[in-house]
Amino acid sequence: MTSSPIWHPFTQHALFPDSIAIERAEGAMLYTKDGRAIVDGISSWWVNTHGHCHPKIVEAVRAQAGKLEQVIFAGFTHDPAEQLATKLLERTRRTLGPGLEHAFFSDSGSTAVEVALKMAIGFFQAYRAGKPPQHCGAGRRLSRRHLRRDGSRGTECIQRAV
Repeated sequence: MTSSPIWHPFTQHALFPDSIAIERAEGAMLYTKDGRAIVDGISSWWVNTHGHCHPKIVEAVRAQAGKLEQVIFAGFTHDPAEQLATKLLERTRRTLGPGLEHAFFSDSGSTAVEVALKMAIGFFQAYRAGKPPQHCGAGRRLSRRHLRRDGSRGTECIQRAV
């Protein structure tokens, strides 16, 4: 077992009792405490796309952290999020057409999947209770041809959602 108090994900602790200690990173490289340079081939897609410590990203984070690091969206909002949502919805409308009115932000893939499942369950629970939701998954107003009695979407809604 590891000597670290952290339970590291995706790590077989019996085979790798001690994790590699990373001191810093730059571009595609990780640098260990003992001075080794390792190509970072497993980081998030943000890092793989832009590299560690990209100057423009570092400056943008520094500037934003000087104003507001984070605020929970449960009853609160802030201008950068409002502006991003507006831009995303405008782009989506150009591709899918009118109808999508809201954006949902998530801090991770697992949270996004959890919320999507909860939204889908809520949608179908309301439908089965005789209170069909007013919008389909593509943000379009529902009509009889959008949602069949068995709960499957009509062809127009499927085409619009893809």
